[in-house]
Amino acid sequence: MGSTVPRSASVLLLLLLLLRAEQPRGAELTFELPDNAKQCFHEEVEQGVKFSLDYQVITGGHYDVDCYVEDPQGNTIYRETKKQYDSFTYRAEVKGVYQFCFSNEFSTFSHKTVYFDFQVGDEPPILPDMGNRVTALTQEFIPHISAVLQDLCRDIHRSIIYNLPKLKTIQIFISKLNKRFRGAYWKELDKMVDYAARRNTCH
Repeated sequence: MGSTVPRSASVLLLLLLLLRAEQPRGAELTFELPDNAKQCFHEEVEQGVKFSLDYQVITGGHYDVDCYVEDPQGNTIYRETKKQYDSFTYRAEVKGVYQFCFSNEFSTFSHKTVYFDFQVGDEPPILPDMGNRVTALTQEFIPHISAVLQDLCRDIHRSIIYNLPKLKTIQIFISKLNKRFRGAYWKELDKMVDYAARRNTCH
C-alpha cells in the first residue's frame, strides 16, 4: 500500500520553499514629487542582465507623470509623457549605471505621489527544483502550484498598484453618496416632525 503525504505536511513544505526562494535585486519605493520638479534614480546593471521598471502615480492632479530611462552612455531607451502607469523591461546591452527619472515639470501646481518597482535580474521561479528530495506526489503538483502562485502573486501586486486611483475614486463616490442620502434622510425626518407637530396643534 503506497503512502500519502498529509495535506498539512504538503502546505508546510510549500511555505518553506516560498521562504527560501531567492528574489532578484532591486528597489521598491513610494515618494513625493512636487510640482515643477524631477527626481532621478540610479542602478548599476551588468551587461546582458534584464531589468524591469513598473510605476504608478498614486495621487495628485490627473495622476500622470513623465518618465524616461537612460543607459550608461546617455542614450534614452525609454520615454513616456503624462502616463498614469506603465511597465518597461530591457536587457542591458552595456555594463554601467542606468538612470531612470520621473518628471512633474509640466505641472505648476499639482503635487504627485509616485510608486515604482525596479528589479534587476531574471525573476526566479517561486519553487526551486527539488530533484529527488520530494515524493512522487509533490513532484506531480508542485509545478502546477508554482505556476499558479507566480501568476497570482504578480497579478495581485499589479492590480493593487494600478487600481489605487480607481479605488480612491470609488471611496470618494461612496462618501458623497452617503452624505447625499444622509441629507435626504434628515430632510424627510424634518418633514415628518413638522407634519406631526401641525397635527397636534390642530387637535
